[in-house]
Amino acid sequence: MNPANPSGPILVTGVAGFIGFHLCKRLLDDGRAVVGLDNLNDYYDPNLKRARLAQLEGRPGFSFARLDLTDREGIAALFARERFARVVNLAAQAGVRYSLVNPHAYVDSNVVGFLNILEGCRHNPVEHLVFASSSSVYGLNTQMPFSVHQNVDHPVSLYAATKKANELMAHTYAYLYGIPCTGLRFFTVYGPWGRPDMALFLFARAILAGEPIDVYNQGRMRRDFTYIDDIVEGVVRILDRPAAADPGWSGDSPDPGTSPAPYRLYNIGNNNPVELMHLIGTLEAALGKVAEKRFLPMQPGDVPATWADIADLGRDVGFAPKTSIETGVQRFVDWYREYHGVRRDEA
Repeated sequence: MNPANPSGPILVTGVAGFIGFHLCKRLLDDGRAVVGLDNLNDYYDPNLKRARLAQLEGRPGFSFARLDLTDREGIAALFARERFARVVNLAAQAGVRYSLVNPHAYVDSNVVGFLNILEGCRHNPVEHLVFASSSSVYGLNTQMPFSVHQNVDHPVSLYAATKKANELMAHTYAYLYGIPCTGLRFFTVYGPWGRPDMALFLFARAILAGEPIDVYNQGRMRRDFTYIDDIVEGVVRILDRPAAADPGWSGDSPDPGTSPAPYRLYNIGNNNPVELMHLIGTLEAALGKVAEKRFLPMQPGDVPATWADIADLGRDVGFAPKTSIETGVQRFVDWYREYHGVRRDEA
């Protein structure tokens, strides 16, 4: 079978979310058939999710299923009806800090919901499951850059713990049932149509409103900010390369990133950590307005720095992010102004 023309549609869960929307748009541009799933919950403004979805609805090859991952019967029926060739699971309860407030939402969506996806793949001939993990799984690890070949058993948020649980669950299904599973640890994705709970969106809104921005850890934070188009390119390349068993894997010195099962983990990031204060300065320049800064201590569940080792992804699929923070932030600002109807002379 030609991997670029699989036998059935691609399921993208979380299609009204930030990454899911952009991925679906790219797949449709490539002529793929996509079923997008989302529950359109109100974790953040559902109007933004609907606006993303409106960009997809009506396009050839796209259909939408409004469904919650925790709906076991609904998910099973969807898989049986559509006979998906590939599955990209991006739906999740996101956000590190919110997991301190509403922990049950994370277990419901990220653990119970993911189990339903795995069961759908188990009982139907899915050729490849690609699922979202997170850089947050590295937790207390301070060895930089973060590598998928390092141990990640010390999470500092429930969100991170559920993402590590996803990796373990997927490995179990890959081992028991031969389902090719690839986990992608995303590193601070940003860009147009981004999430309103992320720093760039929060900062832009506050700066334009003349309100102070909250700068945690006294500004001594570094993040491997990764532009959305680079992320999507990496996901598409991985989607067409189903995970395979590692013939060199040894139980005497087990490699966390590979397996004797058809299972792989990859970091997907920019491999270029950016100081938070540099991000803020870049945003100020793009907006033409200086932020009032409120310096605060580190928040529970946060880590001071992230940095993705992407050597494996580069070697296996040629992944090489191309978008600088200056270019990416400017594109975000251009979109933000247009979406919110903010004129340049209002900055």
